[in-house]
Amino acid sequence: MSIISTIKKIRAKICISLARFPFTYKSSSFWWRKCGFTIGKNTIIGPYCLLWSNYATITDNILIENNVVIGPNVTLIGVSHQKEDIARYGKVVTTVKGKITIKNGSWIGAGSIILPNVTIHEGAIVGAGAVVTKDVEPYTIVAGVPARKIGMVK
Repeated sequence: MSIISTIKKIRAKICISLARFPFTYKSSSFWWRKCGFTIGKNTIIGPYCLLWSNYATITDNILIENNVVIGPNVTLIGVSHQKEDIARYGKVVTTVKGKITIKNGSWIGAGSIILPNVTIHEGAIVGAGAVVTKDVEPYTIVAGVPARKIGMVK
C-alpha cells in the first residue's frame, strides 16, 4: 500500500467522522464536500448520515444537487458487488460502482436507504424509512420497503 493511498484513507476517515457527527446542521454538507462528494448549494444533510462510496476514495458516483434536504440517519450506498462472487468464491471479489443522483429540491426522509443506480428526480419526496431501489420520477412521493409511489407533490 502506497503512502498516498494511506494518506487518502486517513483523510477520508477524518472527513467522514466530522460529516456524520456535525457540530451544526450546515457543517455536515461542508465536511461531505471536503471528502470529495459533489453537493449543491443550500443542501442540508442531517446527522448520522452515511454516503458509502468505496471507502470514500471514489466519490464521483454520488451527486447531490441544490436545495436538497436529507434527514438524519439516511444511507446512500454507491457501491455493490456481484452476486455471483459469493456463490462462486464464497466472498466478495469485485466491487461494482453504481451512481446515485439526487436532483434539485428533493427531500429524503429520516432513516431512508438509497441503493446504487438510482436517480431521485426534481421535487421528489422519499418517506422516512424507505428503501429506494429504482428511480423516483419528478414530484412523486414514495415510501415503503421497497419504495413505491404513494402520491404526487401538489
